[in-house]
Amino acid sequence: MSNASIGRPGTTGTTGPPGRERLRAVVFDLDGVLVDSFEVMRAAFTLAYAEVVGDGEPPFEEYNRHLGRYFPDIMRIMGLPLEMEAPFVRESYRRAHQVPLFPGVSELLQELRERGLKLAVATGKSGPRARSLLGQLGVLDLFDHVIGSDEVARPKPAPDIVLRALELMRVLPSEAVMIGDAVTDLASARSADVTAVAAMWGETAEAELLAAGPDVVLRKPEELLELCPDRVAPRVG
Repeated sequence: MSNASIGRPGTTGTTGPPGRERLRAVVFDLDGVLVDSFEVMRAAFTLAYAEVVGDGEPPFEEYNRHLGRYFPDIMRIMGLPLEMEAPFVRESYRRAHQVPLFPGVSELLQELRERGLKLAVATGKSGPRARSLLGQLGVLDLFDHVIGSDEVARPKPAPDIVLRALELMRVLPSEAVMIGDAVTDLASARSADVTAVAAMWGETAEAELLAAGPDVVLRKPEELLELCPDRVAPRVG
């Protein structure tokens, strides 16, 4: 039996998703939703901290609380040197082969494509890094568009990256959902008037994410199919 829920008690999420037959597009966050990159991010952050800051315990737990944001923005929030970005990105590329898709994600994406839904990625990563990783994993071609935070004026939690995805896919906010594992993802979706869906299968701060009031909560990737039409109908008018 599914554990998916809509407008969970104790949260402010009460909107729910578009009707199944109206949904035409899905916008995904990348890290923690499509790919399990937590350990690689930890290793890259640790190396970058040691290389730029020096001795001491890298504050990765604090960094993890800001996931979903663009890396330079996280450095500004944490008061860390922006120079950490170069070694962080270098190590992330070097270890990219260690990043797997979450179980069931490949099958989910293929099923969504077969049903005729449009798919996009809106990530805190840069566009080139995100496309490189998805290409290495063999799923890049399943997406209509992959947009990085360096490719919009304002990264999450601003709505720009979600709005850009909708623009490129030529769908209305009411015809899409945004799936993320961070509060910044939900905020970006809401600011774009898109249904905010919380993904609970990764290394997310569950209590914090639920407190943000997602419109829908999914415990497994395949639960997304319950929100989607069996086949996207042609738009009328």
